[in-house]
Amino acid sequence: MQRFIPLAALAASALVLAGCTTPPDEPTTLVLVTHDSFALSEGTLEAFTEQTGIVVDVQSGGDAGELVNKLVLTKDSPLGDVVFGIDNTFASRAADNGVLEEYVSGDLTEAEDAFLLPAGSGGEYLTPIDSGDVCVNVDHEWFTEAGLAEPATLDDLIDPAYEGLLVVEAANSSSPGLAFLLATIAAYGDGWPDYWSALVDNQVKVAASWSDAYYVDFSGPSSEGDRPLVVSYASSPPFESGVTGVLLDTCFRQTEYAGVIAGTEHPAEARQLVDFLFSTVVQNDIPENMYVFPVNSEATLPETWAEYAEIATDPYVIDPAEIDANRERWISEWAAIATP
Repeated sequence: MQRFIPLAALAASALVLAGCTTPPDEPTTLVLVTHDSFALSEGTLEAFTEQTGIVVDVQSGGDAGELVNKLVLTKDSPLGDVVFGIDNTFASRAADNGVLEEYVSGDLTEAEDAFLLPAGSGGEYLTPIDSGDVCVNVDHEWFTEAGLAEPATLDDLIDPAYEGLLVVEAANSSSPGLAFLLATIAAYGDGWPDYWSALVDNQVKVAASWSDAYYVDFSGPSSEGDRPLVVSYASSPPFESGVTGVLLDTCFRQTEYAGVIAGTEHPAEARQLVDFLFSTVVQNDIPENMYVFPVNSEATLPETWAEYAEIATDPYVIDPAEIDANRERWISEWAAIATP
């Protein structure tokens, strides 16, 4: 026999059921604070969301030097949950100012030990993500058309034959800029100020950021400028299909790191994101988006890199502890010479 239930009873039951239904939890959103050169393929960060349910909001701006400065200035009100883009020239500043939680990805193996920072210089806080040599890049076509031999060394850059041809980034705001300054310090020791005075006399241009130097001032095929020499990465030429090259005797080795920002409300989720940045999903995507080398030994490189990407066999290096002890003085002295 069919049962008839009054409409009023049905309505009441619906209200009770509605009141008992728990709305679904909002997904956790992590803010990834990074520099303006950060780039990954569409779908890469979405893969992290699919795996974990965690949404990533990327907040980018400035260079690595500016990034660390912002983290320090906003320490009491953190900008986000995870930071990517701190490099070995600024790592100790971040560590010393307490802007990072102590965490290094447990997924690293002995194969990546060479990229780890020493304890006391950021080693307890930062996971290596990518690496590359900061070097002077050269526009081959420009020099061919000008009938001028390309420079090869740091000494060549102060030769009057190359007057007004070089653009560098500011050492006080740009990580490649600081890396190039450190290369000159490693090369010339206490005589580096004289070298920079000679660069200034030779009409070197100082740009505020890597983006300005490479895309505005450089004369390469993806740029709009008129200077055929620029401080960039040894891995930049694969992006230019061999039209540009690298002066391998001018290189400084640079590694970029990720870390958990102190004060995050989602520390466990932030650690998951750091681990993901080290995973092959991201590592395989890094070369053709950020034009640097992945550090994960399991990552694969694009075919074009085998032909055009180069790594200096004897790059300039300075111990992180020495950088930590002298960085501010070096930058101040550099600014007095290069940006009077």
